[in-house]
Amino acid sequence: MTKYKDKDSGAAVVSFSAKWISYTHTVAAYAAFLSALSVGIYLHYHKIVQNEFYGYPDEWFPSVSATIGDRYPERSFFMLFIALTSGPRFALVTLFYILTAKPGKRLPKFVAGMGIFRSLTCGGWTYVTSTDDHDWHDIFMISYLVATIPWTAGCIALSPPNPKAIKYRKYLAGAFFGTIPFMVYFFIQHKIHRVAGAYTTYAFFEWSLILFDVGFDAVTALDFESFEIVVRDVKGLSKGVSVSTQPTAVIEKEKVKATAGIFDVSFSWTEVFDTAAEVYHGFVFWSILTSLGVTIWYFPLWYMGISGYEALVMSTIGPLLLGIKPLRTLVTRHLRVSHLLSLAGLLAWQVKDPAYRLFTVGFGLWMACLSWAATLYSESVHEVRLESKILAWIGGLIMSSAVKYAWQTNNPIWPIMHAENGGYNGTGLALAVLAVLRFTRKAPLNTGVGAAADDKQPGSSFLAALGVGGLFFGLHSLLSDSGTMILWVWEGYPVRGPQSAIHGWFTVAAMTAGLFTGIRYPRLISTWSVYGAACVGAAILTLYHNWFGYYGALTTAFYLTAIANPLLTVASKKRPGMTFGLGFFIYNVMVLFHVWVVAYAFVPGGPYVREHTDWIMTTFMLLLGAGVFNLNSVNAQRRETPKPPSQSRHRKYHTLALGIVNIFFLSAAYRRFPTNDYKPYHEDSRVMTAGIWTIHFSLDNDMWSSEYRMRDLIKELEIDVIGLLESDLQRIIMGNRDTTQFLAEDLGMYVDYGPGPNKHTWGAALLSKFPILNSTHHLLPSPVGELAPAIHATLDVYGEAVDVFVFHSGQEEDVEDRRLQAEYLSKLMGATPRPAVLLSYLVTKPLEGNYNTYVSDASGMHDVDPSDWDRWCEYIMYKRLRRVGYARVSRSTITDTELQVAKFVVPRPGDETAALAAVEDNPDVRDRRVREREVPEGWRFPALFRGLGVRGHRYHVFSEPRYYMPPE
Repeated sequence: MTKYKDKDSGAAVVSFSAKWISYTHTVAAYAAFLSALSVGIYLHYHKIVQNEFYGYPDEWFPSVSATIGDRYPERSFFMLFIALTSGPRFALVTLFYILTAKPGKRLPKFVAGMGIFRSLTCGGWTYVTSTDDHDWHDIFMISYLVATIPWTAGCIALSPPNPKAIKYRKYLAGAFFGTIPFMVYFFIQHKIHRVAGAYTTYAFFEWSLILFDVGFDAVTALDFESFEIVVRDVKGLSKGVSVSTQPTAVIEKEKVKATAGIFDVSFSWTEVFDTAAEVYHGFVFWSILTSLGVTIWYFPLWYMGISGYEALVMSTIGPLLLGIKPLRTLVTRHLRVSHLLSLAGLLAWQVKDPAYRLFTVGFGLWMACLSWAATLYSESVHEVRLESKILAWIGGLIMSSAVKYAWQTNNPIWPIMHAENGGYNGTGLALAVLAVLRFTRKAPLNTGVGAAADDKQPGSSFLAALGVGGLFFGLHSLLSDSGTMILWVWEGYPVRGPQSAIHGWFTVAAMTAGLFTGIRYPRLISTWSVYGAACVGAAILTLYHNWFGYYGALTTAFYLTAIANPLLTVASKKRPGMTFGLGFFIYNVMVLFHVWVVAYAFVPGGPYVREHTDWIMTTFMLLLGAGVFNLNSVNAQRRETPKPPSQSRHRKYHTLALGIVNIFFLSAAYRRFPTNDYKPYHEDSRVMTAGIWTIHFSLDNDMWSSEYRMRDLIKELEIDVIGLLESDLQRIIMGNRDTTQFLAEDLGMYVDYGPGPNKHTWGAALLSKFPILNSTHHLLPSPVGELAPAIHATLDVYGEAVDVFVFHSGQEEDVEDRRLQAEYLSKLMGATPRPAVLLSYLVTKPLEGNYNTYVSDASGMHDVDPSDWDRWCEYIMYKRLRRVGYARVSRSTITDTELQVAKFVVPRPGDETAALAAVEDNPDVRDRRVREREVPEGWRFPALFRGLGVRGHRYHVFSEPRYYMPPE
């Protein structure tokens, strides 16, 4: 207590130090968690350490969520003290704002807003438990964690010049964010790998976050020592007076260093809108570019070969027009019109005819490439504006990758999307128009009138074009989806490497770090030593798998975005018709090259480049090397001049923009984290419903992405295990998509993608309601035709190990290939002593030719229905299982192939297994057909597809399912 002599001097009769606000907040917050922990351990110890996989003694310490959850009275203690914390909490935020507010400064208001928002969302996840409403509980929790980032950084940036407080904030913030990766790692060990004791370790890291979070706010006690209540600043700290013996400038430098200087820029809504428009417009460019391939791909799919529409791949060479001086001047003087015309690529979703839709996309991309090349050329005379546009162009790619991740590898503004399958085309187009108007609001600086000066710039236009071509191919083929390179290194179960849904952010983080490193240290990134390291990374990605291969992927991602700024800066200063026109032509050649290596059986000259992804990676890195050679030549002729500090303002706004993109990605990752608690549809009946479907690369007959329609049919047929063929979409020509991510997450299934995109197949994938214990990928003998992929997986089906084979054989004309493949797979199936199912595409007639190799004593397999004579492609086979049902379901317009489904009962060890073995070799008994009413309810197919069915799907060929049961 402090007493003052009189009020005229500003004294108060009674006052207390404001640090007691911090003390009260800290004590109440810790009491909330620790009281719940103490009461929970005392009353319900074994219950709160129990999780879905293990209990005591494997797990012996409870997590925060288990402690403060729904149990009485722990939850009541927690809620009581959290309520008591709220008053000091709001007072703490208010006092910190009063302490740091300065005239004309907006950052203190922003940080205070984040503090209030965190307090409200804390109340949200506290009083709305996951049991009450799981979605809202997660929304509040994610919002709280996201808001912690600007709150923490803002508090450090606004810290008064008190060295002790700044030091503690830096340590506690570092400990908080440094703990998160370890917490995530042990959560994955628990949830994915089901390691006993991992959840206890995770719990300790989770509790550490609580201690660090509350401790960070407790540091305000050091700042509030200068405040008294009723509020009076007795030390002048809020006016910026230093209480330290260190110079204020030194302390301010430490604050800038701790926050990377991001908050050291005066806030400007104008620059915020400019940055947002630039990044979004960059996102639009990549959305149009990545949509061209998938709209072209539709046509060779239906023509089963080259269709002629592939010529539209050359839509990117629009910048060649900039080599004509009058056209260059026209475009650069009317950049707004040019950029607006490029939005035809987004408007294309309104064009229903696939051919015209493709032409619309091609026109939009032509204008987009032309416009961006002209924009960079126009801005090349102003280093800051040029750098800002390059940041936006590459930042748009990072945003595109993040948006695709949130939409499970589809882009919501692609022309293959619409409202029915998750598209937001109208919203995306409206935002794009606004972004273009903002993006082009400044007059062009270089209209090309004095173009002769371009030739006087150091360096070679040809070498710059080679670098641009290699750069855009690398960015598009490897980085336009965060899961592409992860699938390059995927090897099956048990999991030994990264997974797309869990680890995709690492790719985006490497891209973001690379971009800003290239902006800040362009000369370093341009050196041969860094290029050599990138070549090693590319080689590791190409040659190795699992985590080691992914380290090469991260190195490649970092380098590609890092070298982008130096390469594009030099290219912008040369003749744009050459650097970007020729550059995009080289990019197109590389795109065709990377299609040829897998489509070799259908294209001229294909056999010469068959399965040579290694050649692609070598060529791609050599193209970048040509660009690096040019960069070193340019750097040798230039003297680097230091940039004034004012030129870094745009960097900080772009840093914030991409920080928001990364936070968006992490929020989506939290929502997409797999639960791994999936259940089959008819667990009580021990039924496994298995299906095989050739999904035609997830494009329906009308050129719409078909994942939603596939999901609905698989769900309504109650399929537990399904093999998908023609499922590898991770190439430029297919949009770098992954349908299995959406289906697995939406249907609640485990997934094995199968052989990755660098294995040169059309894809084979497995989705299962049952845990996948082990899986291996096979490339079957294919001396002439396309490679035949296969998956051999062992599933845990009701406690029994059951093998599932997913296989796509070669084409009809490759007779020897198919014979060798039949022999290979027959031996593989015959080698397993376990019950097994084959889900396949065989290209043979029933009871003829290779059919008798698949169904043979060597394989031990039986046809699901030998009497079904009307088959050629899809077949289901089995052994040591009780087959009880079989159906063929029409495809509607989803694909070009029906869905075949079979039901199997998994016998229990003992009498059921013995009874099954007794009829295994007697086809008359084994294949005895019965009526539907003679089989139990849990064995029956849904009645939904009888008669005319729904949405074009019905039981066809037999008009109804078939059922089988040996006589009693």
